[in-house]
Amino acid sequence: MKKYATTAVLGLSMLIAVPTLALADRDANRLNVPRDQWLAPSEIADRLSSKGYKVTEIEADDGAYEADVVKNGTRMEVHVHPATGEILVGYDRD
Repeated sequence: MKKYATTAVLGLSMLIAVPTLALADRDANRLNVPRDQWLAPSEIADRLSSKGYKVTEIEADDGAYEADVVKNGTRMEVHVHPATGEILVGYDRD
């Protein structure tokens, strides 16, 4: 009986720990760039354009810029570092 109680407690603790770890991991991937260090959306558009992207929309989202772009006929949504203008690969993956 003791073995089953230990297993139940362990299983219950995992149900609590896993979502907490997932939230901590998600927040750890967010950028913490102060707003006064952000480039203007027009500067982001210029940097993306210089790399061959046609920018259709830019907005701030979860600590980065989110841009709708077209390159070689393919529409994409990309996240961009607000201070450097570099594309953040895999930034918003859950």
